Amino acid sequence: MSRPSGVRTPSPRAIAFVESPVQLLNVLEWARASATGAELTVVVLSPTDPMSRGQLRRMAELARDAGFTVRWQEARGGASAPLRTIRELAPLLRKAERIVIGDPFSRYVQLLLTLVSSKELTVVDDGTATMEFIAQLVHGEPLVRWHRRGGRRGPRELALAPVSAVARRRLTPSRTRSVEVFTSMPVEAPEGITVTANTFEWTKATFGPPRIAKGADMVGTSLVETGVVDLEQYVTAVASLARTHGATRYFAHRRESVEKLHRLATETGLEIVRPDLPLELIARRGPIGSTVLSFPSTVVHTLPLALAGTGVRVAVWDIAPEWLKSTASPRAQGFLSGVTGTAKDVHRLPRLPASA
Repeated sequence: MSRPSGVRTPSPRAIAFVESPVQLLNVLEWARASATGAELTVVVLSPTDPMSRGQLRRMAELARDAGFTVRWQEARGGASAPLRTIRELAPLLRKAERIVIGDPFSRYVQLLLTLVSSKELTVVDDGTATMEFIAQLVHGEPLVRWHRRGGRRGPRELALAPVSAVARRRLTPSRTRSVEVFTSMPVEAPEGITVTANTFEWTKATFGPPRIAKGADMVGTSLVETGVVDLEQYVTAVASLARTHGATRYFAHRRESVEKLHRLATETGLEIVRPDLPLELIARRGPIGSTVLSFPSTVVHTLPLALAGTGVRVAVWDIAPEWLKSTASPRAQGFLSGVTGTAKDVHRLPRLPASA
């Protein structure tokens, strides 16, 4: 795809930086909720993996169709790309009144935030990581992704620590800077941060209602790829869920490996679907099973909102402690339990014992 033209609006009131399809979806939801139209420019800091790039291209088309300016930035195209990207985006950062970001843990976004001083800031969801972000702000902790194992930090983390510290200060409200969190997650933000609920109004107005199919669909997770869950345990759990609930399709997470998906298809008989859009849009577009099965993940919070009024049941199956790898972060079990325990309008399935 050729690179889109530059920003058409000289001084956009808001500039959004997104690195994933879900972030871009939630920027569109925020724009609708805040009545921000042509004043918003979306900058896609393009990732390198093909699945994410493909979904982001589709989301960028939807954003343009909705009337927003989208700038595709090859932010990771070689060693010189980061410096070139920062140099090109610095004028936009200086002019914009509000900065919207989707991942406060992103080193790229943190670096861009060092160029921001007294701007209005909005953080939109990039999944359940929003819950951890808020918890770390409340407790004054460094910004570290929940699945990262504790212990000593490596050379790269130590080198980037000053950048992360500045970004954290930028994400803390002050007399000259307001901070908003636009989220579908259950969070209790510290004093000074405004929390705005994301109820997926743009999604519901744009797609659906879907046709409801018989049987169940299953939502995949990248917990194996992030080193949290053991592969053998995961395959066994998926097979058990599919057999018990009559699932026929498996909607793969964009980060799931080809090898794992091939094994799931072979051993479970599930049809593997690689969505071209975030699952919230796929589900609204339909057809979708009358039951959607999931492990603890973002969708147990977002799908009940996106599918409200359709009659589709979202069911979640907890991760057994025995499924976790020995190298998993000590925070993993507590975080995953919190994801499930705080979800509304979902059915909790009984947890089966781990495989032998």
